[in-house]
Amino acid sequence: MRPVLQSEVTGCGIASVGAIDRVTRITMFRTSIGRLRAVGIVEGVSFLVLLGIAMPLKYLAGMPQAVTVAGWLHGMLFIAFCIALTQARQEAMWDARRTGTVLIAALLPFGPFVIDSGLRKQDEVIRAKR
Repeated sequence: MRPVLQSEVTGCGIASVGAIDRVTRITMFRTSIGRLRAVGIVEGVSFLVLLGIAMPLKYLAGMPQAVTVAGWLHGMLFIAFCIALTQARQEAMWDARRTGTVLIAALLPFGPFVIDSGLRKQDEVIRAKR
């Protein structure tokens, strides 16, 4: 099952980013891989905010508080990602190589976004079996 874009529902030809229907958003959280994807996207955004906004504010504008806040938030989200990864590994019966690949991707800027499409495909397979 692929996400239904809002443009497909309304009939207009312009697809907006993030215009996934409500049903798809809800079903995303029904599997551990779906939850991993959701946490991964938020964690990836927080990492980019830390690197692209908070670090320059600290070193170029003399605002170390930005790194304190963004770093703390990113740290909490990374812990949530690791918990979600552990749950996904157990549910999907991933081997150490697959789990390690996902973990390493989370350590790299843009990594969670790169692996998301593969996780989405695997999540769809698991949901189709249910």
